[in-house]
Amino acid sequence: MSKTLAAILGGAAGVVALVGIGIFLIWFCLFRKKNLSRTSETGSSDPSTREGRHVVELSLRELREARRFDMEELSHATNNFNDKNLIGVGKFGKVYKGLLNDGMLVAVKKRPGAPTQEFVDEVRYLSPIQHRNIVTLLGYCQENNMQFLIYEYVPSGSVSSHLYGSSQFSDGKLEFKHRLSIALGAAKGLAHIHSLSPRLVHKDFKTANVLVDENYIAKVADAGLRNFLGRVDVAGPSSQVTVDEIYLAPEVREFRRFSDKSDIFSFGVFLLELLCGQEAAESKSPNSSQNLVEWVQNTEDYSTFSSIVDQRLGTRFTGEGMEEFIKLMVRCVDPWSERRPAMSYVVMELDRILEKEMTLTTVMGEGTPTVTLGSQLFKASSK
Repeated sequence: MSKTLAAILGGAAGVVALVGIGIFLIWFCLFRKKNLSRTSETGSSDPSTREGRHVVELSLRELREARRFDMEELSHATNNFNDKNLIGVGKFGKVYKGLLNDGMLVAVKKRPGAPTQEFVDEVRYLSPIQHRNIVTLLGYCQENNMQFLIYEYVPSGSVSSHLYGSSQFSDGKLEFKHRLSIALGAAKGLAHIHSLSPRLVHKDFKTANVLVDENYIAKVADAGLRNFLGRVDVAGPSSQVTVDEIYLAPEVREFRRFSDKSDIFSFGVFLLELLCGQEAAESKSPNSSQNLVEWVQNTEDYSTFSSIVDQRLGTRFTGEGMEEFIKLMVRCVDPWSERRPAMSYVVMELDRILEKEMTLTTVMGEGTPTVTLGSQLFKASSK
């Protein structure tokens, strides 16, 4: 009798144990799938759950570990770092175009630096962040007192080069609806890194760090790159604002207080440059002491904004779309951080404006709606 009872109890315990293991495996799979959403386009991770960072990192490292490159391979890829392969110089150092042995084009950032574990740890944290609108960090190299970061290569360069650089566009690729599409892509990239747990702040967002591929899909470059640079001094208030300083929010210049809201201020300056087709650090006119950001912040009469709209846009946009775009830009560059919208809201607004712009210009025909000068600014008129 006692043996029978023991057998029954033992069998029941075994069944309970198996059921428990099954439930745990199902929960683990669902939890792991949720954390892998970090690599999705929308980035649905809860930014308030800071304790989930290590679980997220481990899951992502299983997906793709940062690659450690050999200096010999990088030297061969860039033709011994030939100046003909030099495509830019940034805060991290010189940037070279390279061709790997497997045929993949890459951008190689190079600077002097002794090998450190912190450098490797930072690469391992940033490289799993994959998104359609973010330039992917592929790997790193530390040899001969040199440090390298290897990124995917984005062929059509930066938005700044198309707007006011040496390769200003001449083929109409950056008409208003294309600029809206680029702005939306960049906003999605920023919104994604802001959604990570813990939240990642770009800290160096600017027009030169928004690249476009052959299809003019925007990709945000150098996300988290400032983390490799250590403490970087930020200039305080002055009468002359440099090209890069123009993107810094007031709280960053005064208190070095970086946040997602300071990124949004930088994004607003980016929108301003898309609007006017020139550097925001420039004055509105030769007789003005204000740069374009200051002018926008101090202008309440929207009828005067026609004076800064890029003339190369012609009439290929709707007055309604332009007005909504400018209102969003003004909110982003608000001097008070608490008044700036969240990047998720910016994405939603740009998506709505672009969809409406595409619909109206298709239905009404290119060149039909335009901006009217004077008090009726942004009222569409037919020609």
